[in-house]
Amino acid sequence: MSTLKNQLAFFGQFRKRFETTGAIAPSSRFLARSMTSYLAARVPGVPVRILEIGPGTGPVTDEIVRTLQPGDHFDLVELNDEFVRILKARFESEPHWKRVASQCTVHQLPVQEFQTSEPYDFVISGLPLNNFPVDLVRVITDAYFRLLRKGGVLSYFEYMYVRPIRRVITRGKERERICAIDDLLRAYCDQYRIRRDNIWINIPSAWVQHLQTK
Repeated sequence: MSTLKNQLAFFGQFRKRFETTGAIAPSSRFLARSMTSYLAARVPGVPVRILEIGPGTGPVTDEIVRTLQPGDHFDLVELNDEFVRILKARFESEPHWKRVASQCTVHQLPVQEFQTSEPYDFVISGLPLNNFPVDLVRVITDAYFRLLRKGGVLSYFEYMYVRPIRRVITRGKERERICAIDDLLRAYCDQYRIRRDNIWINIPSAWVQHLQTK
């Protein structure tokens, strides 16, 4: 029942705030597992710091909390007030979320305004970058790498073929925006990408990009 409520809440926010929600349904468990695959493969017993950006109702968060070990620190940055309410409620009510609640903090603000005293070993982002203005995408990607430690892993997803298709079918300023975002993200991937996963069982199907700083 809670899963259905979260799906309905997500769809409601999609209808109200498409620009910042970006999908009609929460991420599938297959996408969530891909997004957290490097975290799940971390060295056992060594505490790590994790940052999730744009967790929504928490489908990827659910995978993260299941992997948390003693000493780990997990921050979540979410701008949408309804999603923040849902996330906090899950930490108060769901057993495996409650188990690690003392290690986790939900922050409600834009990621570009988020500050931390220490960088993160893993940054996991669900933000719909293709929906944003180019300048905002540039600021957000700068924040990703500011918050990620040297040698850390950034994982984010994008829906398959969205930008290639838009580059062909759009015109004018919208095409300029899409091309600029494509060029920006492609440059980061060319420099830092270590793997790309194809996730077909998701709505829509998605690529998960894994980047590692040097």
